[in-house]
Amino acid sequence: MRNRGSAVIIESNKVALIKRVVTDSVYYVFPGGGMEAGETPEETTIRESFEELGILIKIKSLLDTVDYNGMQYFYHADIVEGVFGTGQGEEFQQSARAKGTYEPIWVDIKTLDTIDVKPREVALKIHDIFK
Repeated sequence: MRNRGSAVIIESNKVALIKRVVTDSVYYVFPGGGMEAGETPEETTIRESFEELGILIKIKSLLDTVDYNGMQYFYHADIVEGVFGTGQGEEFQQSARAKGTYEPIWVDIKTLDTIDVKPREVALKIHDIFK
């Protein structure tokens, strides 16, 4: 079990997600990842957003927590600088291709309840709050 920090970034009625394609499975996750030793959930979320999306973010508030294989923290955040989709994290390295693909995308909040977003309860909460 590993605690995780994830960003919920919303702009123009769209939310930033990572589209995952693993063999025949397609699903979406919020940008984020596992906490490293000595990191807070907020620090993890900021670091992972830069690695996965190529952006620096400012945390606004804790939106939700989910206990699933460790505690997962979901922070509502704003982009401060950077270019969305230019992340260079290990997920994008050739050696990680066996784990499937990672594609940063913007998804209309109104469609969050129609696609496979993990964790589902966070996607539905965002759908209900921001639609």
